[in-house]
Amino acid sequence: MLLKAQAVTKAFGPVKVLTDASLQINEGDSIGLIGINGAGKSTFLKILLGEIKPDTGELTRYTNNIGYLEQFPESSSEFTVHDVLGRPYGHIENIKKKMREIEEAMASGGNVDWNALAAEYSKLERDLKASDVQDESKLIKVLKKVGLSENIMGRTMDSLSGGERTKVMLSRILVQADDCDMLVMDEPTSHLDVETVEWLEDYLLKTHCSVLVISHDRYFLDKIATRMTEISNGKTREYKGNYTDFITKKMLDLDRMEKEYKKYVNNKRRQEEIAEQLHKDQWYLTTHKTRKKLIDKMDEKEKPEENKEITVRIQAAHKSGKNVITCKDLSVQLGGRTILENVELDIQKGDKIGIFGSNGEGKSTLIKALLEEIPSKGELWVAPGAKIGYYSQNHEGLNLMLTAEEQIMSVIGKERRGDARSILSRMLLMGDDVERPIKTLSGGQRARVALCMLLLQETNVLILDEPTNYLDIPARHAVEEALNEYDGTIITITHDRYFLDTVCTKVIEVKDKHITMFNGTYSAMRGRPNTKEVVMDADEYKVIAPFTNWVINKKYAKNDKVLITPAEIGGFQWALDQGKLKKTGGRQRKKVSAPEEPEKGPKMGT
Repeated sequence: MLLKAQAVTKAFGPVKVLTDASLQINEGDSIGLIGINGAGKSTFLKILLGEIKPDTGELTRYTNNIGYLEQFPESSSEFTVHDVLGRPYGHIENIKKKMREIEEAMASGGNVDWNALAAEYSKLERDLKASDVQDESKLIKVLKKVGLSENIMGRTMDSLSGGERTKVMLSRILVQADDCDMLVMDEPTSHLDVETVEWLEDYLLKTHCSVLVISHDRYFLDKIATRMTEISNGKTREYKGNYTDFITKKMLDLDRMEKEYKKYVNNKRRQEEIAEQLHKDQWYLTTHKTRKKLIDKMDEKEKPEENKEITVRIQAAHKSGKNVITCKDLSVQLGGRTILENVELDIQKGDKIGIFGSNGEGKSTLIKALLEEIPSKGELWVAPGAKIGYYSQNHEGLNLMLTAEEQIMSVIGKERRGDARSILSRMLLMGDDVERPIKTLSGGQRARVALCMLLLQETNVLILDEPTNYLDIPARHAVEEALNEYDGTIITITHDRYFLDTVCTKVIEVKDKHITMFNGTYSAMRGRPNTKEVVMDADEYKVIAPFTNWVINKKYAKNDKVLITPAEIGGFQWALDQGKLKKTGGRQRKKVSAPEEPEKGPKMGT
């Protein structure tokens, strides 16, 4: 055992973040820690690391050899990349702490050995200045492993991009890893391109260290996690397996808890009615009191948590023609440098195309060329009927000085405050959050405001730049569901491989100034088998009249319950049109095969 936390609680003022959080980390564990934004994941991590103290609960660490990757990589102008790589997690912090203790001891003027303290303080100053520098060749080697040049070594951390800072922090973990028992990572895949994330996955699968990672990257969690711990309503719940296993088991858990709770409520009500009747019929006896005592002793069942869901519906405008965007021998040059060349594209109505590639390869350049925001050479034709909606990962379309409410009203009209609030509430933005300036909102909240703006547009072509960035897992599911239901054309840049498998029927890799198109999912293109099945939201339907779905060769009887995801709805359209299925309003998540290129024509028969 490396670490054990039991019944940990933590509150900040009146806000209770953790009410009963427990976790045990053993040698060889690889644990995914998940939960919605604001659930307390990072707080719990800092408690485990000893950075903040819990209010109550027990915490025992059996090792101090811990590598830690923070959610927000260090961006100080005080330290260079060389400084950061040369010091393990907590090293400088511990030196400064000891120096403060010596300063306090000297200031107290008590009976102390001044010479010894001065000598120790001088040594600590030298250690701080040296920053525990490691072997130069080892530092260069780990930088190259994550795709960084040794020329970056002298640059300060605040001069780097977010992706470069994350890679530097990953490199620091590699420097430490040989001497670590445990690696702790908070959103390690943020700002990383697909190639680097896949390298990190392979590294973590081979490392001798135990791993604890907070992540919203479902593909990453499917690849590396063998246990999942969810924080919900301040409590932890543990599941064996990866993310997909977690979803399946959680749905079974919720279903079981719902049945047990209903049975408990019904039984308690029935017993209370019997006790009341006994009191009326035999008022002169105490039988009813005995019955009530038995009711009080009944095992109370926990009511399943009711999570509010984001509801996103993107309505398509009138459909465009068959051909939407055509490129022939397209090339782009910026600053005298060729970014893209020989681009050939034939994007047709209904295509859902995912674009991926390493940072700096030209993904955003391709999108901007298609939007005609930057000049290009060659042939580029966009259908006159194409009504394009654009979502930027940097949310340039938002006025950060406005509130979320004012931003929406700037489109629909200042007199429609109630409608603006209704639109925002569908994305779980309500209360004080809609009245705060957008610049004060979190990245995830800003992303949801930007999505609301997208909902207000009439489009038949969506061009999206990292649409799942900053979103937690439930919000990502909601966006994916909406895009699966959207019957227009989608072109999206994303590093989210789960999204590529769930939404996209074609993928484009941008590499070495060229693009490669593949008809199928990301996993099929890469030949990586771990996400042949994905998890999607599914609506519940009731069978009104018997029918056979010939797509999957399955018969359905009257009153059967059927879970149908947006990706599967086409296969059931005939039964819906014939009134053989009726939506119940229920919703669950289910595993489905990763989507393939949709077929045309009728799908079903009686």
